[in-house]
Amino acid sequence: MLSLQEISDRLEIEDLMVRYSHAVDTQRWALLDEIFTEDAHIDYSAMGGPAGDLESTKKFLSTVMPNFLAFQHLISNSSISVDGDSATGRTMCHNPMLVSTGEGQQSLMLCGLWYHDTFARIDGRWRIKQRVEEKSFMFVAPGSA
Repeated sequence: MLSLQEISDRLEIEDLMVRYSHAVDTQRWALLDEIFTEDAHIDYSAMGGPAGDLESTKKFLSTVMPNFLAFQHLISNSSISVDGDSATGRTMCHNPMLVSTGEGQQSLMLCGLWYHDTFARIDGRWRIKQRVEEKSFMFVAPGSA
């Protein structure tokens, strides 16, 4: 049976991952400072992005995400293992993105991936210390008006 602390840790980590999705989907990059550790390493290279620190990741996201007409980061099926003030997790992400192909045409890009995360509890709050994406699939549907 899970202890109250273990239940709390898991819920707090799941909330952290939801806050990440909301920060990206609302393009509120400053919120990522509350989600990642100061020395976080974030690796988006499996899906064609960069690997780097928090500041370079925020710069990348703020440059790239406005190019999409719409997007969502839907997360589920988290497997979380907590060990004191550190934890690891593997979480599924389904990321549909609407892309303009010009002259009123649009394509739907579907990205399926897993987040491999390392978490750290700092000053009583969980944060992501490392995030590495693992690609499952990427599919671009034919354009439509």
